[in-house]
This record gives sequence, structure tokens and C-alpha cells, in this order.
Amino acid sequence: MIKKVLRLRKKIIFLYQEKIRIEKLKSVEQGLSLSGFHYIAGIDEVGRGALAGPVVAAAVVIKNINSFFITGLKDSKKINKTKREYLSKLIIENSCDIGVGLVNPATIDRINILKATLLAMKRAIDSLNQRPDYLLIDALRIPYIGIEQNNMINGEDNSISIAAASVVAKVFRDNLMEKFHNKYPLYLFNKNMGYGTKKHLAAIKAYGICPIHRKTFKGVLIDKIDL
Repeated sequence: MIKKVLRLRKKIIFLYQEKIRIEKLKSVEQGLSLSGFHYIAGIDEVGRGALAGPVVAAAVVIKNINSFFITGLKDSKKINKTKREYLSKLIIENSCDIGVGLVNPATIDRINILKATLLAMKRAIDSLNQRPDYLLIDALRIPYIGIEQNNMINGEDNSISIAAASVVAKVFRDNLMEKFHNKYPLYLFNKNMGYGTKKHLAAIKAYGICPIHRKTFKGVLIDKIDL
């Protein structure tokens, strides 16, 4: 009985602390809403530093920002895989609009990773059902977009919409990389998600590159690998 009471107390304390944390994360969106902006999109990307696969961006517009509450929602890098997948489903269920944009490795090689990331973000915005009237973006600023925006440093820790976008983008890209693993199993994309792990670099050295490798990235060309 005492253990049950202690567990319940611990759960109540956790939910209380989460409520305070989430309310703080929502403050930027709530302030913008009071200023007259009603379709605010949080944007984040994943895969910029990978050696293989696309760069992916997500745009998330949360409905009913005042009542929005998902425990554990934060920067996707701070959440384990199982929890990320669960949270992504909850975000989709509780968001009025979600857009995803990606840019393939060939285009990344052609225009460079920064331009490709911005292009992925624009594509995510364009795939929304309605054009946002304000953008909250993690770190980057999108040029020539014609929408007011705020490029927030450590955006996932300061905006609930950006945190949600980071989770959606990460889960979407991880699912893609797991499918690529089925096609190119030698590189263990289901484990490294295209990033330059020691085993990934060893596989490139042993077997060469595959069609989804970014040929302009240091570490992909065999003569640049230092194991």
C-alpha cells in the first residue's frame, strides 16, 4: 500500500513539473497568438550531418495551443526511439497541420547542405494545408519566404512547435533510413541512420558507396576516410 502511494505521489509530482515545463514551452506561441498571429508553424530539420540519405524538415502547426499538453515532448535528440515514435503519433493527433519536406542526396551534392536544408524547410511549409502567418525556426532563417519568422537558437528548448517538428522530422527520416537499410543492408542504415559511425565508415571502405550516399561529404570518399 505504501509503495502504491509513493508511486502515485511520484507520478503527480512528475505531471505537475511537466505541466510547468510545457506551459513555459508554449509561451512564445501564446504571445504570438495574442499579437494577432493565428497560424504559427514550428520548423526543424534532421539529417544535415549525415553521410547518406535525405535531409528532412517538418513544419508543425499546433491546434488549440492553450490546451495542448503532451508529457515528455522536447528536442528529439533527448528522447529514445520508442518514446519518439509514440510522441510523433500524439503530435499528429493533436496538431491541425503537419508538413514534411525532404531533399535527396543528389540535390544536396549539387546545391550544398545549407541550401538543401532551407529547400527542405520551404517544401515542408508548402505541404501544409494552409500557409502560416508566422514561422518559428530552429537556428536558421529562410530567405525569400514572405512570412514573418523568428530563427531561435536552441529552438527545441524554447518553442513547443519546434520541439514537435523535431520529433516528427526525426521519426519520418528514421523510417526512411530503415527502408533504405532493407535495400542496402551492408551499411547498417537502420542503426546509424546514415551518420558517420565507425562501422558505417568501415562499410564504405570495404564496399564503396551506394546511391544514397552524399558524394561531396568528407568521409564518403574512400580516400578521405581515416579509421
